[in-house]
Amino acid sequence: MIDKPLEAKWLKLRNILKVQFGKKPDMNGILFIIGMQELGQLREEFSKEEKQDLMHIAMCKIMEPEGYFQYSGMDGDGWPLYKKMKSLPNDVDLKTQENYLKSRALDYFENIGYII
Repeated sequence: MIDKPLEAKWLKLRNILKVQFGKKPDMNGILFIIGMQELGQLREEFSKEEKQDLMHIAMCKIMEPEGYFQYSGMDGDGWPLYKKMKSLPNDVDLKTQENYLKSRALDYFENIGYII
């Protein structure tokens, strides 16, 4: 079943980010944007490993309010570190997981001042 209000807000966020970045991002793109925001280092180029690290930072950040991760400081290069606090449920279907991530990403952008 499609969550129409969630999908409408998700599309609106993607359109807002398209105006800002010139391309409508998918979930990975949105996680990358969140990761860059949290890192606080705007650069034109990131290595493949750094891009993966940025998406990991984003996942930790958006799931932190639910108690899955806890911020634990910065490493020597200024990258945020998170400690895993509890495991994610592994018996959830993909659509439920996707909707959960969308909801957490929307909350993140609303909390930093985006009107969605």
